[in-house]
Amino acid sequence: MNILIMVALAFILDLLLGDPHSWPHPVKIIGRLIAWLTKKFNRSSYSARKKKWLGALTWLITVGGSGLVTYIVMRLVAVNYYLYMVIGTYISYTCISARQLAIEAEKIMKSLQQNNLKKARHQVDMIVGRDTDKLSAEEVTKATIETVAENTSDGVIAPLLFLVVGGPVLGIMYKAINTLDSMIGYRNERYKAFGEVSAKIDDIANYLPARITWLLLIISSWLLHDDTREAIAVGERDCEKHLSPNSAFSEAVVAGALHLQLGGPHYYFGELVKKPYIGNDHFVIAANWHLKRTITMLYLSSFLGLISFELIRFLIIWE
Repeated sequence: MNILIMVALAFILDLLLGDPHSWPHPVKIIGRLIAWLTKKFNRSSYSARKKKWLGALTWLITVGGSGLVTYIVMRLVAVNYYLYMVIGTYISYTCISARQLAIEAEKIMKSLQQNNLKKARHQVDMIVGRDTDKLSAEEVTKATIETVAENTSDGVIAPLLFLVVGGPVLGIMYKAINTLDSMIGYRNERYKAFGEVSAKIDDIANYLPARITWLLLIISSWLLHDDTREAIAVGERDCEKHLSPNSAFSEAVVAGALHLQLGGPHYYFGELVKKPYIGNDHFVIAANWHLKRTITMLYLSSFLGLISFELIRFLIIWE
């Protein structure tokens, strides 16, 4: 029951506060650790085999260390119930990023409304992995929509699921897995061998959450009176049209519900990566209202996920 209370309070805190940059955040520490380990282990002079093993060691140190430290902290504060709940709630809160994701998207939306494309490109560069310096206004909008859709799964639904199942310890371990993938899980020459383990385990960790998000977004599209029929059709057809086995699940539903065509080729670190298109070509120009609707779907599906996960755990506990 304590975990259910922690996660519910954490979700409310996230909606109220977002992620103030000056606040202490475990993921920032995890990111610094990954950067340090990468500098130590991912050297160009090493063979691909050695990089792969050192990448696996980096994963073990990061994920295992994050989980162990969180477990020790929770055991230490368990001597006082209120301190235990406060610390557990705060750690859980740092695992959820619904509000901050929306805030970043809203900043981009505001810059586009002000016709400040240069600023919008810089802002979208902070939340996507692709090259953004030559993106058009519509491409910036689509990139933001894709990011909000994808991160509905790994930024909100997945953390909620792991938190409800295993509390702050499992929640932080998931964030470590996800952060590793976002920092070193690339398929380019620099990270292909070193980040292989991190990328594969992230795919495994997000397998179920991505499919749950797919369902929650379809329900959200129905509640919002969007094109649910096309959301289902495109969601079924294009859910695996991505280099990642999970990322297209949420993007496909959003593309169908809003009659957009997402995906396609993009530049990453100066290299053209050919990705398939997701969604039907309705000749609809992606605009701010599409981004607003995607944010609304983010919030609604997150709320549905929280209620569903907590209800299922509650019923299991009281059986």
